[in-house]
Amino acid sequence: MKLFRKILIANRGEIAVRINRAAKEMGIPTVAIFAEADRNSMHAEVADEAYCIGKESLSDTYLNIKKIIQMALKKGCDAIHPGYGFLAENPDFVNRCESAGLVFVGPSAKVIELMGNKIKAREFIRGIDIPIVGGAVAETTKSLLKAAQEISYPVLLKAAGGGGGKGMRVVCKEKDLLKSFESTSREALNYFGDGTIYIEKYLEDPRHIEFQILGDNNGRVVHVLERECSIQRRYQKIIEESPSPTLTPEVRKEMANAAVRIGKKTGYNNAGTIEFLVDKNLNYYFLEMNTRIQVEHPVTEMTTGLDLVKEQIMISAGNPLQFTQDEIKQKGHAIEARIYAEDPANDFLPSPGLMTYYSEPEGRNIRVDSSTVRASEINSLYDPMISKLIAFGKDRDQAAKNLANALGKYIIHGIKTNIPYLIGLVRSDDFLSNRISTTYCDYKTTDIVDRIKSEKLSKDLAIPLFSYLSSIFIRKNTDTFPDRSDDFNIWNYIGYWRNNMRIPVQIEGINTMATIRRVKYPCFIFDFEDKRYRMEIKDFKKGVMSFTLNNRKHITCLSHADSNLAYVTSNGLQYELKRNDILTGDITIGSSNGETDLDTNTLTSPIPGKVIKVNSGKGEKISRGDIVVVIEAMKMENNIVAHRDAVIDKVYVSVGQMIEAGVPLVSFE
Repeated sequence: MKLFRKILIANRGEIAVRINRAAKEMGIPTVAIFAEADRNSMHAEVADEAYCIGKESLSDTYLNIKKIIQMALKKGCDAIHPGYGFLAENPDFVNRCESAGLVFVGPSAKVIELMGNKIKAREFIRGIDIPIVGGAVAETTKSLLKAAQEISYPVLLKAAGGGGGKGMRVVCKEKDLLKSFESTSREALNYFGDGTIYIEKYLEDPRHIEFQILGDNNGRVVHVLERECSIQRRYQKIIEESPSPTLTPEVRKEMANAAVRIGKKTGYNNAGTIEFLVDKNLNYYFLEMNTRIQVEHPVTEMTTGLDLVKEQIMISAGNPLQFTQDEIKQKGHAIEARIYAEDPANDFLPSPGLMTYYSEPEGRNIRVDSSTVRASEINSLYDPMISKLIAFGKDRDQAAKNLANALGKYIIHGIKTNIPYLIGLVRSDDFLSNRISTTYCDYKTTDIVDRIKSEKLSKDLAIPLFSYLSSIFIRKNTDTFPDRSDDFNIWNYIGYWRNNMRIPVQIEGINTMATIRRVKYPCFIFDFEDKRYRMEIKDFKKGVMSFTLNNRKHITCLSHADSNLAYVTSNGLQYELKRNDILTGDITIGSSNGETDLDTNTLTSPIPGKVIKVNSGKGEKISRGDIVVVIEAMKMENNIVAHRDAVIDKVYVSVGQMIEAGVPLVSFE
């Protein structure tokens, strides 16, 4: 068996941690690279060696081919693993690795150039008689308009050299085509270094099903079955599962054979994925090929027992495949949920910031692929994915149940995440009955968000409320209560004297009032909504509080963001609580999707990021809903829109400027 001497991992986040784990289990030392912004990141901590290669811009760090190759050579590496994204599908990077005497852990540059580019891939697929959706290259405005008319609306604009849901727009009307073309091309250029756009017919309500393949350097290619990835938002997957609950055995076999045929015809020599769209009649169409390991590879690993990253390394080191097609067997069902720092209630707007609490679920049949082990900062410079949670079960129903239960135990405070949304989704009748498609989130997100809010408010709010109020009495800078049973000076903890010790509190945006009647540790007497409660603290360690409330047992997780803001998780639901009697600084207003106070004369940024476009200048008239500024955050473009009709008075930002949340963008006359 051939193995590498040392591998440099040219990536960050959870995939860099994942590659590091596989390499170490194989006895191969690892070298991590990191941007200054990632200095304290987990992927840098777990590697055998870690080196900073730049400050924060991608062109200076994770996309800097020259620096990466120089670092690999300097540190005695003989291979580079690119992970996914960044340089993983860049044929120039492969060629330069090989010229430097380094092995690229992935397919050949020739294959990437052919199949990693959507345009060339489609031309190739047409030649081997595999079904494909019609489309064309959009090189000019004229060719774009012509192609759209010939294909007919709706159409899909896609980055020719992209993947992972980046650089994609659905256009339903001609009037939106040029604007979408511009933003798609800009996003593709920023993320992939290639602004070329492909336009194709958009299939309405299709399934997205892909086949994992492995090929070695001896011409052998096998498939490792399929994954269904139909649940998506912003054209990016959030739920993946294997096996697909949609395919019949006959269609599965036909698609698998097509995937292997593509692999053999291209001379594919590593891990890759053939992606298909499947319509309601189970007709399938080639979509694209990802010439790399994919985000969702764990669901295949959990149902087959294979380690796909190790297989990548083995193949690139020159080893033949260790198994035949007949030896690949699947057992049970696995479902993966991507955990994102984003707000589903606000069009999945990225939510970077500082966590105040972080705890991953554990247990049999549960796997978490993460680059986070503690409460940390989610940087706006990078993709908003925090981790991947994978659950296994004997069948789909059991896997979905295990996933929902694990999501309920996944606690992240301080930032918005999609965890409650994912719980609502995988517990929904639509998901459990497999009534889904790639447009499911477009139509159902509002229902899911409303259901989550309703469920929160239908629960006993006294549980999170008293968990929060009792935490007021915690000794400063500790998470344990005073070790004494006599009454202590309440005013040291509550503040100034108030009548009846009434505290105004806001819970999930609802203003309420609670009265503290008595404190004698570990017991508290509260009045809330015309009812008296006796609370007794049983234990409180590392943010986990165990207590009884009128003799009923409860457990909550609690963290404080500042003196008047806290987060409490109770029964799998997260609540935000504020004391209304304490002010902490100025209040700023951010707008996105028109949710700002209509009377304000200032439009501020709801997120930190980089200004990439300013559409309006001083004196220009704008209408409600017009895109005023475009901000790139966490590798996604976010449109900041006008909340009312107005005339621009001042513009405070410029293209290329890095800004923080709450910064004024423009003001109105």
